[in-house]
Amino acid sequence: MERLRHIPLFLALWGVAALSMYVPAIHAVLQERFAESRAFFYAGTLGLFAVVLIGITLRGRPRRKRGGLGELFALFGAFTVLPLFLALPFFEGLKTTSYANAYFEMVSSLTTTGATLYLPDRLSDTMHLWRAQVGWMGGLLMWIAAAAILAPLNLGGFEVTASAEPGQGDTPLDRYERSDAMHRILRSARALTPIYAGLTAVLWICLVVAGDRPLVGLVHAMSTMATSGISAVGGVQNAQSGMVGELLIFLFLFFALSRLTFSSDTITTARTGLHHDPEFRFGLLLIIGVPLVLFLRHWLAAFEVDEVENLSAALRSLWGGVFTVLSFLSTTGFESAAWQDVRDWSGLGNPGMILLGLAITGGGVATTAGGVKLLRVYALYLNGLREMERLVHPNSVGRARGQSRRIRRKGAFVAWVFFMLFAISLAAVMAMLAMLGVGFEQATILAIASLSTTGPLIQAAAEHPIALADLGLAAKLILCGAMILGRLEMLAIIALLNPALWRD
Repeated sequence: MERLRHIPLFLALWGVAALSMYVPAIHAVLQERFAESRAFFYAGTLGLFAVVLIGITLRGRPRRKRGGLGELFALFGAFTVLPLFLALPFFEGLKTTSYANAYFEMVSSLTTTGATLYLPDRLSDTMHLWRAQVGWMGGLLMWIAAAAILAPLNLGGFEVTASAEPGQGDTPLDRYERSDAMHRILRSARALTPIYAGLTAVLWICLVVAGDRPLVGLVHAMSTMATSGISAVGGVQNAQSGMVGELLIFLFLFFALSRLTFSSDTITTARTGLHHDPEFRFGLLLIIGVPLVLFLRHWLAAFEVDEVENLSAALRSLWGGVFTVLSFLSTTGFESAAWQDVRDWSGLGNPGMILLGLAITGGGVATTAGGVKLLRVYALYLNGLREMERLVHPNSVGRARGQSRRIRRKGAFVAWVFFMLFAISLAAVMAMLAMLGVGFEQATILAIASLSTTGPLIQAAAEHPIALADLGLAAKLILCGAMILGRLEMLAIIALLNPALWRD
C-alpha cells in the first residue's frame, strides 16, 4: 500500500476504472452477450496496459508537492477526461449510439447526476450495471476526496465551519495538514471503502429479499448510496419490492444528510453526536415539514373532490411525500410509487417547484449529495435570525452555541458568496441553453438538475418530461460542463484558477 503513495492520483483512478470493467465483462458472459463482454474486456485490458506503461515512464520521477491542489486538479481531470475512457465500452457494446452520447452518459453517472438519454428497455442488464457501477464509484470518490482533498483546502462546505480552518482547533483535520496528499487519500480509502461497500451489500440483500431481481436490487442499492438515482426499470416505483423496498431505500438515504452518519473523520459541529449535528437536524426538519405542508395542501383540496374520508389514500400520499422529499433533498431523485397517488387523491398538479427547491438545497457536506448543501443553508438561516435580532436590539451581542457564532460571523458570508456563485452559474447555463433554442422552463429544469446533480428532476419536475436525446450536441456538452461544475462546486474551480495557490 505504501508504494501506491508514489502513483499520481489520476493514474490510479484510471487503473481502478480499467479494473472495474471486468465486472460487466463477466456479467455479460453469464448473460451470453458476448459482444458486450468483449467490449468491456478489451477496453479494460487496454486501459491497464496504458496505466502500466505510463507508470513505468513516471517511475523514479520526483513528485512536486502542491498542498493538495495537484490532487484537486486530478479530481477535476477525473470528471472531465476519465469519462472519455469509461464511455469506450459503452459505445462499443451498445453500437446504436454516438460517442458523444456515451460520454454524456458516463459524465452523468460519474458525477452521480443520473440523467440518461436512453429508455430502460433500450439498454441491456449489463449496460445498466455499468451505469450504476460508474455512479457508485463516483460516490465513493467523493466520500474519499471530501476528507483527503476538500477538507484540508477548506472547500466543499468545510469553509463554513471553524473546525475546518487550518491551524485553529485540535481536530482530526489538523493532523493531516502536513502529511502527503496521497497518504491522506489512501488512508481515507482504507477507512471508508469497507463501510461504503458494506452498506451497499446490506441494502442489496434486503432489496432482493423484498422481491427485486438481483440486478435491479444491486442497481438501486448502488444508486441509493451514491445518490445517483440510476435505475434499470425506470425508478423504484416500478420495482417488484414495492413499499418495503421504498422503506429500505428511505432508511439508507439518511447517509446523504450528514457525514456523521457513517464517519467522524471530518467535523462540522463543536459537539459530538448525530443529534447535535445541525445538518442532520435541519434535514429532518425539511423531511417532516415539507410533506406535512404538502399533505395539508392536498387535504384541503380533497374537500372539493369528496375524498376526505379515504384514510388509506391519505396515508399513502403522506408516505409518498416523505419518501420523495428525502429522495430529492439527498439529490437522489427516486420517486415513490405513491407520489402519483398524491396528485390523484387531491386533484392537484405536480409540485415541481418544491422538488427543484429541495434539489438546490441538497444534502450534507462531504457526502455523495449535491446542491448548495444543508450546512450553508443553515449558516444563512442563523445569519438571518441574527439580523432580525439586531433590528430589535441594535447593540446586542449574539449568543453562540457551539459553532453558531463562527457560522454567523464568517461562515454565513462565505455561504452567501457560494450561493451567489451558484446563482450566477445557474443563470449562465440557462442563458447558454436558451441561445440554443431551449425553452425557459426546460432550460431552468435542465440547469438546476445538472448543477445540483439530480438528473431525475428532468422527468419529475416538468409537466411534460424533457427528452434529452432530442437536444443537440452543444446543449449536451453544456449540460456535461454543468454537471462537472455542480459536482466539484464553483469554489473549487476558482481555487484551481488561482496561480498563488500553485506556488510551492
